[in-house]
Amino acid sequence: MSPQLAVLVNPAARGGRALRQLEPVARRLRAGGAELSVIVGSDAADALERACTAVAERPDALVAFGGDGLVHLAVQAVAGTDVPLGIIPAGTGNDIAAALGVPCKDPLAAARVVLRMKSRLVDAARVRAGRTEELFAGVLCCGFDSRVNERANRLTWPAGPARYVVAMVEELRSFRPVPFRLVLDDDEVIEREAMLVAVANTPSYGGGMRVCPDALPDDGLLDVVMVGALPKGEFLRVFPSVYRGTHAGHPAVTARRARTVRLEAADEAGLVAYADGERVGPVPVECEVRPGALRVLV
Repeated sequence: MSPQLAVLVNPAARGGRALRQLEPVARRLRAGGAELSVIVGSDAADALERACTAVAERPDALVAFGGDGLVHLAVQAVAGTDVPLGIIPAGTGNDIAAALGVPCKDPLAAARVVLRMKSRLVDAARVRAGRTEELFAGVLCCGFDSRVNERANRLTWPAGPARYVVAMVEELRSFRPVPFRLVLDDDEVIEREAMLVAVANTPSYGGGMRVCPDALPDDGLLDVVMVGALPKGEFLRVFPSVYRGTHAGHPAVTARRARTVRLEAADEAGLVAYADGERVGPVPVECEVRPGALRVLV
């Protein structure tokens, strides 16, 4: 029987360049016997509504054609259902796909993964920030990195990844370590000044930064990494090592595992949390792992 695939597309991925890859991918899926319906929303809310409608019609899979932001949106639609999630990486950051072993540099190879229709169960995490509640599949961050995201989203120039470089340089000038308070599994309390805190279901974010290098998407636990207060010079020296995951051995880095995490910060810090690269809301936030909440094509 031909698989019925609902393909969720982000037309803005990679500055619109990813959309040019859609046609050969669609041809490959159809050549493999799939029947496609393509979903393109006018904005994130419209795309989510359309994705939820498509999932309610019980396709054989919802396929996210884009980056981590689009995967994040698709997770909201499929979590808790028996509709599997397929990923064809076509974004600037494809960290969730990479963690699941999906080919990230060859969309046609990723399409072949989808056509095989082999699935596995992985975890997700629920995050609450005020009245906002959603799921994430990758990494939630708060601190220097989320401040950079906030600053980059306010910039109108330059375009693309260069905007984040500019935002990072500007943020570094004014950033001060933040007094954080973490509560893990309603038991362990950690209070310390830190540069950032990450709560992770998968190892990396931001296009390959392995902030929680030992995180596994199916172990029923969240990895929590805190980078303690550092002088700016030392922070600049340590930060690049996050791409290799070797920062975990630095004495300022604390790593834990937990099923639930409450993350608080001083009110004057004005921190906002981001999950899968998407804005969640201001701290405090509460995270809870949802074991086996997602069925994914791998």
